[in-house]
Amino acid sequence: MDMAPTPPPDGEPRWLDGDEQRVWRVYLQATALLDDFLDRQLQRDAGMPHMYYGLLVQLSDAPRRRLRMTELAKTMKITRSRLSHAIARLEKSGWVRREDCPSDKRGQLAVLTDEGFEVLRRTAPGHVTAVRQALFDRLTPEQQKSLGEIMTIVAEGLQPKEAGADLPWLR
Repeated sequence: MDMAPTPPPDGEPRWLDGDEQRVWRVYLQATALLDDFLDRQLQRDAGMPHMYYGLLVQLSDAPRRRLRMTELAKTMKITRSRLSHAIARLEKSGWVRREDCPSDKRGQLAVLTDEGFEVLRRTAPGHVTAVRQALFDRLTPEQQKSLGEIMTIVAEGLQPKEAGADLPWLR
């Protein structure tokens, strides 16, 4: 279902009405506060930002704790250069290493080290507590379900399938 807005006939933008403006602004505030809350918790408990934790989680879930760098960028919805910088920082910590891809000489794999897995294992309980405290414990089960449905619609709508789409992991 394509939900692309149709501009008014006179070419004027479809301005947000008062309710839409309120929802938009509170969404921006809530996501900024949530990102900050989770970043502070992870910096305090593990010395890493939330995005780095997400990279370690993705690698821990992957077969043999390794993923192609391009697949990791796609999964995390980030640019390849941002991923490369993050992986370099995680390598310095000894939590990740890079390996050449055996099936593609141009490709590289990111591999979660045993030390990185241990950091993740130690950090996960505090992180899940922070996520519950910041989000899930504030919502009823029905609100949680609605939030999941809404975010799925938004994510699917922003991830075009056509070739040549301007997506972060293709940059």
